[in-house]
Amino acid sequence: GSFVVVVTTLSASGVEGSHIVGGRDAVPHSRPYMASLQLRGRHGCGGLLVREDYVLTAAHCQQPYLNEPFTVVLGGDSLTASEPTKQTFTTVRSIPHPNYDGHANDIMLLKVRSKKKHFYFNNIDFYILKVILDCLLAGRNCITAGWGDIGDNNTLANRLQEVNVTILSQRSCRGRWGAVPITRSMVCGTGADNLQGFCSGDSGGPLVCDGAAAGVVSFSGRRCGDPRTPDVYTRLSSFRDWILNEINNN
Repeated sequence: GSFVVVVTTLSASGVEGSHIVGGRDAVPHSRPYMASLQLRGRHGCGGLLVREDYVLTAAHCQQPYLNEPFTVVLGGDSLTASEPTKQTFTTVRSIPHPNYDGHANDIMLLKVRSKKKHFYFNNIDFYILKVILDCLLAGRNCITAGWGDIGDNNTLANRLQEVNVTILSQRSCRGRWGAVPITRSMVCGTGADNLQGFCSGDSGGPLVCDGAAAGVVSFSGRRCGDPRTPDVYTRLSSFRDWILNEINNN
């Protein structure tokens, strides 16, 4: 049968990630909505800034540290270099989806303390009200991005990586995954070439289609970028109402 890897592994000593495989350097600061979620000084997951005070990520990113706040780094291209655009925030509340079961509904909102103004906010039109695509057709070309490991030796990407993603039909994805349930609130994608796609340090990062957020990195197979076990994303259009209710009511 198929083997599912939850694509972020957090250990007691820190965060161990893996990599976007077969990707390329993103143009610096071309994706200002990208967040690096860090625990104890180490990058663990990606995230998507959806409002000045909210970051969207995957629910499985939180599991081992239920009471520990994330450090959210915004405006960075490199995780290590000091950049004038980089700003750091602390999460004050984690809101995983109430129906997250370790597999489905893998989505979480993080409320951040936002006393500082994101100076680049006037230049990005990425508020959730405007960005969720409802239509993800098979064959559509999208992109995912992240700072995960770029080798098999826990070397985090020095700069933000991105990779092209082609959306698969639900039928094709279910056929390839076999016994693993692929629900209607998930969307699947593969790279153009073999061994292209996301891996563990990329969890919670966005699937971006035509400049709009369409998914959140959720899980993949034992071997990253293997088209036999296509990458699976949480489909944002399925959670639009939940997202809006949470950010408007908290």
